[in-house]
Amino acid sequence: MDFQHRTALVTGAAQGIGEAVARALAARGAAVAALDANGERLGAVVADIEASGHRAAAFPVDVADSQAVERAVDRIERELGPIELLVNVAGVLRVSSALSLTDEDWERTFAVNTRGVFNVGRAVARRMVPRRSGSIVTVGSNAARTPRVHMSAYAASKAAAAQWTKCLGLELAQHNIRCNVVSPGSTDTPMQRALWADDRGAEAVIAGNPAAFKLGIPLNRIATAEDVAAAVLFLLSDEARHITMHDLCVDGGATLGA
Repeated sequence: MDFQHRTALVTGAAQGIGEAVARALAARGAAVAALDANGERLGAVVADIEASGHRAAAFPVDVADSQAVERAVDRIERELGPIELLVNVAGVLRVSSALSLTDEDWERTFAVNTRGVFNVGRAVARRMVPRRSGSIVTVGSNAARTPRVHMSAYAASKAAAAQWTKCLGLELAQHNIRCNVVSPGSTDTPMQRALWADDRGAEAVIAGNPAAFKLGIPLNRIATAEDVAAAVLFLLSDEARHITMHDLCVDGGATLGA
């Protein structure tokens, strides 16, 4: 998978899966436009990528702000080149029972996880269409296909983002633009660790929790961000040139292929 001389936009690039995707693309030759609302952390990630001899640039942006997204995409195309690869990773998680969710919890979850995918996807796809080339991957969640206790807003927002990405793929297929989804399960990221009660959190995730109707992980390991990034890069690449509107679940079997 060689991405030499290609420009990639990665949202949520300041940490976790987004950071792993940005680093992997840069290591394979792409010029990476890294977007994230956390400008300080984003700057550190980009500086480290550049120190390794690769190309990257930081764009502190809240993907929920459509005007800010449009400005950033315009700047990326001017400064780094036409965007050929897009990875939507930016996301937030508000944990609460369905009846205890606040209006703000619901609205912010959808603002980032769903509207953010729409804002960035629309802005980039509009520029890809005249060039008749491009590959888009949205990082969703296996929670989009399997109900989770206390994750209703997150699961619903990810399901909406996944379906929007597939519909986009159907409309853009005639323009030689592919759109796919990667749905991770539990992955060792700051978002996941925030759910752990102690340093044995990974063991609990692997074992599962019958009281929460949650199976364990048959492969007996928790995913790394790099595991998910590898799946993303495959779907972005020409190796997957005949794959579109696909949802690739990367969860070690946790949802039994559901």
